[in-house]
Amino acid sequence: MKAVIVCSGSIEDYDYHRSFFDGSPMVICVDGGARHLRKLGIFPHVMIGDFDSVSKDDYEYFKDLGVVDIRYPSQKDMTDTELALEYAADKGVNSIILLGCLSTRFDHSLSNIFLLKKMSEKNIDCIIANEYNEIQLVKHHIVLKNETNVKLTVLPLTDSVEGITTKGLLYPLDNDTIKLGSSRGVSNEFASEIAEIYIKKGLLLVIKSIDEL
Repeated sequence: MKAVIVCSGSIEDYDYHRSFFDGSPMVICVDGGARHLRKLGIFPHVMIGDFDSVSKDDYEYFKDLGVVDIRYPSQKDMTDTELALEYAADKGVNSIILLGCLSTRFDHSLSNIFLLKKMSEKNIDCIIANEYNEIQLVKHHIVLKNETNVKLTVLPLTDSVEGITTKGLLYPLDNDTIKLGSSRGVSNEFASEIAEIYIKKGLLLVIKSIDEL
């Protein structure tokens, strides 16, 4: 089962984000993400958070429509996004799309990226997406489709990632190791319509970024 989680970070192109909701039986609103869902005209199944970033108007709009809210205190040990991910995991989802979770608050953005590791440990595929980037964590193998003006970056999320082999990329890797802190995997390019990445040990962030230059 797939879930889409909408946070309160930046969303510029609402038309771009609409496709992520196709075929999703669960939509979770995280606090101020209510404004995005309202603009998208999408009805969430639940609202989660301490509700410190949602406007009264957006909150009451969905409450009046019967959306259940799960409220947490502002002083807590998890971010609202992590609480939403835990909720989705408890409901048995195996795939999550995170929208609106990259913003000018770099601490929140980085924390959300690190949460991909927690979902990976639960064997849940999770993608962070916006108009410019798609970020996911790989521990074995991934197949990627070429897109126009897209750069592909791979970065270790563990001390090192071993046995990295790629197919269909301009700058190939063949059973290579990349250590945490290295920029070696930044800004690769597709050399064919399909690319594949294999790894033997570690966790690898795979980032597709639109090159606007």
